[in-house]
Amino acid sequence: MATSEDKQIPRVHNFELVEGMKLQINVSGSSIGRNVRVQFQLRNCARTWILHWGFLYRGNTNWFIPAEHPKQGALQTPFVKSGEIYLVTVELRDPKIHAIEFVLKDGSHDRWLRLNHGNFRIEIPEIDTNTCLQPIPMDLIELRAYQNWERRGRPNNSPQQQQKDYNDALKELQLQLSNGISLKDLQSSHMTASTKPVFKNKEQIRYGVPSYPCRRHDVEKWLQKNYKGHVKTTTLPSSSFVALVENSLGADNVISRQSYHMGHEIVVLSKIISSDYHILVAVNMKGAAILHWGVSKCSPGEWLSPPPDMLPEKSKMVAGACQTYFTDIATARGSFQMVDINLQKRKFVGIQFVIWSGGSWIKNNGENFFVGLHPMDPKDKNFVSKVDGDNKVKWLLDEISCREKDAERSLMHRFNIAAELTERCKGEGELGLVAIMVWMRFMACRHLTWNKNYNVKPREISEAQDRFTNLLQKIYSSQPNDREIVRLIMAFVGRGGQGDVGQRIRDEILVIQRNNDCKTGMMEEWHQKLHNNTSPDDIIICEALLNYIRCGFKIDAYWQTLNCHGLSKQKLSSYDRPIVSEPRFRADAKESLTRDLTMYLKTLKAVHSGADLESAIETCYKGHNSVISDSFGSLSSKLRECLTFIKAHIHDESINQLMEKLVDSRIELHPVLGTARGRAKDLLFLDISLASAIKTTMERGLKDLNFSHPPEIMFFISLLLESLCLSVVNNEDLIYCTKDWYRVSESYITNDAQWALQAKAILDRLQLVLAERSQTYQKKFQPSVKYLGCLLGVEKYAIDNFTEELVRAQSEAVLSILINRFEPVLRKVANLGCWQVISPVEVCGFITSVNELITLQNKVYRRPTIIIASRITGEEEIPVGVVAVLTPDMPDVLSHISIRARNNKVCFATCFDQNILRNLRLKEGKAVSIRLKSTNLIIGDISSSNLSLSSSALPSIPRGITFKRKIFLGKYAVSVEDFTPDMVGAKSCNIKFLRGRVPSWIKIPTSVAIPFGAFETVLSENINKDIANKISRLYKFINGGDLSKLQEIQEAVLQMSAPLSLIYELKNKMRSSGMPWPGDEGWNLAWRSIKKVWASKWNERAFISCRKANLNHDNLCMAVLIQETISGDYAFVIHTKNPLSGDNSEIYTEIVKGLGETLVGAYPGRAMSFVTKKNNLKSPIVTCYPSKLIGLYGKPSIIFRSDSNGEDLEKYAGAGLYDSVIMNDPEKVVLDYSRDPMVGDKSFQTSVFSKIAETGKIIESLYGYPQDIEGVLKDGLIYVVQARPQM
Repeated sequence: MATSEDKQIPRVHNFELVEGMKLQINVSGSSIGRNVRVQFQLRNCARTWILHWGFLYRGNTNWFIPAEHPKQGALQTPFVKSGEIYLVTVELRDPKIHAIEFVLKDGSHDRWLRLNHGNFRIEIPEIDTNTCLQPIPMDLIELRAYQNWERRGRPNNSPQQQQKDYNDALKELQLQLSNGISLKDLQSSHMTASTKPVFKNKEQIRYGVPSYPCRRHDVEKWLQKNYKGHVKTTTLPSSSFVALVENSLGADNVISRQSYHMGHEIVVLSKIISSDYHILVAVNMKGAAILHWGVSKCSPGEWLSPPPDMLPEKSKMVAGACQTYFTDIATARGSFQMVDINLQKRKFVGIQFVIWSGGSWIKNNGENFFVGLHPMDPKDKNFVSKVDGDNKVKWLLDEISCREKDAERSLMHRFNIAAELTERCKGEGELGLVAIMVWMRFMACRHLTWNKNYNVKPREISEAQDRFTNLLQKIYSSQPNDREIVRLIMAFVGRGGQGDVGQRIRDEILVIQRNNDCKTGMMEEWHQKLHNNTSPDDIIICEALLNYIRCGFKIDAYWQTLNCHGLSKQKLSSYDRPIVSEPRFRADAKESLTRDLTMYLKTLKAVHSGADLESAIETCYKGHNSVISDSFGSLSSKLRECLTFIKAHIHDESINQLMEKLVDSRIELHPVLGTARGRAKDLLFLDISLASAIKTTMERGLKDLNFSHPPEIMFFISLLLESLCLSVVNNEDLIYCTKDWYRVSESYITNDAQWALQAKAILDRLQLVLAERSQTYQKKFQPSVKYLGCLLGVEKYAIDNFTEELVRAQSEAVLSILINRFEPVLRKVANLGCWQVISPVEVCGFITSVNELITLQNKVYRRPTIIIASRITGEEEIPVGVVAVLTPDMPDVLSHISIRARNNKVCFATCFDQNILRNLRLKEGKAVSIRLKSTNLIIGDISSSNLSLSSSALPSIPRGITFKRKIFLGKYAVSVEDFTPDMVGAKSCNIKFLRGRVPSWIKIPTSVAIPFGAFETVLSENINKDIANKISRLYKFINGGDLSKLQEIQEAVLQMSAPLSLIYELKNKMRSSGMPWPGDEGWNLAWRSIKKVWASKWNERAFISCRKANLNHDNLCMAVLIQETISGDYAFVIHTKNPLSGDNSEIYTEIVKGLGETLVGAYPGRAMSFVTKKNNLKSPIVTCYPSKLIGLYGKPSIIFRSDSNGEDLEKYAGAGLYDSVIMNDPEKVVLDYSRDPMVGDKSFQTSVFSKIAETGKIIESLYGYPQDIEGVLKDGLIYVVQARPQM
């Protein structure tokens, strides 16, 4: 209980001083709690001031100073600049201290500032009224709220009333605690037999409290795109001195720039001048200055004398080095001094230097300055291959390897080198930071040595960390594209700090030893290690000691904690100051040791941990309002409320409110992270630790989630999505998924199949986004991991699993778990099984697992084979001998690969259950049967003897399919009226057939065509003679089985020139048909598009398909159907006979936003699909909602469609084998379905879908048999661009 006297002791003191200066003193903690922190803040001061101070014991007017044995005296502590203010922080652990007295001393003048001719005096609160009450478990608060609700007769409460009940219950319990009732008594009184309710399930205990409100934030404010054009630029803001130097010396041909602040500013430019490599070193100091320098030929650690013929003016050689006097440069904007070193064209690794000025050496944090001659000239081919081609910055990784020997001396050396290299690699953009991140993670995971034969003070390590993390924070603020990687680096490094932050590690261990009589044995060995070289291992050692004490001094608890974090006896004994003894404490010291080591753990985490939430909150919250108020203004109260709740409930069993407060804290922080000044780094570390706590809290709460209660799961998915949006760069996909998730959460209907389909579609898309992020991490990080890991001798398992472990450590991992557990619930509600059967065929075969199907398309299997393929691109041809393809991927039912699977009688299906796929993969090489049951597959084991090499299970190869080679009929261009089967293919002929036969509300685009034989005729022209000979030679290799030559033929076709007669005829025909001519500039694009269509005759997929169908590839001729592109709102494909069920009375349709290529090309995600009964067109039934990631959109253009004589043959569809090319590349747009009427507007759905279905029915009636129709919906109008017989 706090006394009234304690409550009256102020926590914040303000003093108006001379010359407009202001002094604010913030006091936190209490003397009894041994956690007093007094922060002195000076504002508006122009000189250095010193705090002259001491502390007082109660009843004693003498000043004492902190020491192992406090003695009379005073200390003088200089104020340290932090942003716009000057700070001194004093921490007191002695419970007998009553007050601090002080005066201020002017550091540059002999004068003192006093309070009314006496000392300033700050009294220390004996008890912290803000923290003295115990945290109240959330379960107890919920129980009180439930009982209050019962007493009122169980009314139906709104979410707002439920939250009010919860807050009222909390206040009641806090009041009882403040009145002296113990927490144990409160818990007992609430669970007595007379009042304890009988709960049937978890929801009753919550009586709807806490409810799971539908979250909604304006997440588009968090949108952050990664602009690829900015990847390799120096984006840190230049100082005025850098600008002066570049304006004076010219910024052209600058390859790299570095800037150092060592009391004076030093700028180093690497430039190409008249084809020679120059290093320009500029300084803004006055008086004589000398550059003492040497060159590095083989490694950055070398210092060699430069060749005599490259010495600058005013140079002289000394032992092993060159000394060059700086030259004064005067301009209208200012003056500076400079040395210009012309390295000519020599291939040095770099130069090293120090500067002599004013009687002392200027160094780079105790080391030589190093200027690497990388990155090289971007025009240099070697530069491209070393950096961009391999997706890593080779020179930087090489240098990290060279510097590792120095880095392993101590963490101080490592962080100083890391800061230097981070400065130097600014010009490398993201990949430079990736190299630093990989190095730091190798360090954090103990794959590298932390200390080797070097004594360093904790303060020096802390200051090195501080310098490095300050640089990272600046990069975070100025380079938005790189924020994700910067966050990773900072989490691995830890916060660090200036002044007493690191020194407290040394001082406080002495106090712990003294107060608890443990000055020998293990504690003294640990003390020596801490003094010699503290590291993140000390956090684990401290936690192990606390667990040892809490478990009643059981030594097994000590070793278990150490071992589970990778610290063995061997590791402890390997330190420079080894720890070989086990802890031994007095039993009566248990309470004191627990308190002191708990406080000491906070100090260790404040220095070494970048993602520890408690220390991050403590740092930002110290002095009450010092950081939060200054940085947040009006938002500070909301953040303070969230953080206070988090501190009190971080270990609660119930996680829902804790998760909400964690995410809300991040939302409050987000607007200022990139802009806050002064303590921006502390806020960034707070955000990193909050993100980490969100992941670990969600993992802890997974076991208690009720997945059969969708509102609960939707609530947590919303929270995780919001947190991910705040962490991720290039988060457009996540933003739109979150918006769509808000929509379905608000429209939830219990056990509604349509709602479940919508929710599942969003989760399908989310899984694609998460998988894509994982693949991006692999491509971005793993090349640097492999290269640097091999250089540093890191074990292979750590290299191979690096990126996977990194992904698992992010929130994406727990979100994926949540989705995987919720998805079967949604499928059950939606009446979906474990399979989406795309091509329903019963087969038997031997199982083979692959990653990508496309890697096998040229293979021929000699026995019936069932492929388990992780990825389907839509570009592949199913290999010969394959009877089934099963995949977790989600190709569209009407995509080209799906149509070819049905045409070839290959079973093709998507599996939604990872457990089923996992079990199937375990059957590698074994024989199974696949049978159909309703909409699911039944897979069973069979004897392999039932499947012989000549098994009838092999797909039948079509026989009797013939087609004749077409001849050129003398015209390079024909209009739609002149289309005949001898001149053009089925696509063009069907367009002619439909014109004038369909109702006027169905639009048919204007078309012309380049007929059969045109390609062969153009190739035979003299201007293309050499290309024709080359193709002929290459074709012989192909006939011999070398399919690698197919690509070379395609490239040769693209080199063809157009005869003038072709251009003339095509221009006239397009204009006379009312189509726009692309013009002289556009013709080059048009001609290239035409050649791409012709070249697609030789794409591997088409060639293999022809060979598999016994079609003579020589007879294949390619016409080109030319149409205006219709940039519609939606594109659709209709099959007028349901391909899944075979029901001729149903029309099956798939529809996507934008151009139809995302549908027929099986782009990732599913199209929206619906089924319509032909006798009831007004009642379409949606069977799948969209999960496509992107849509394709283009400006008005021309499309050139392949139209060969080898498609739409009887028993052979050939769908999608050849390419159609849009003249102007369409734009890829990330799709937002949250406001799309196709998804959310039932009346729009019914109107549009009925109209599309009617189109299919009309066209089928014209032909008299089922049709495969492609079309576009634009401004409510239907355009049919293609029709063919449905196979």
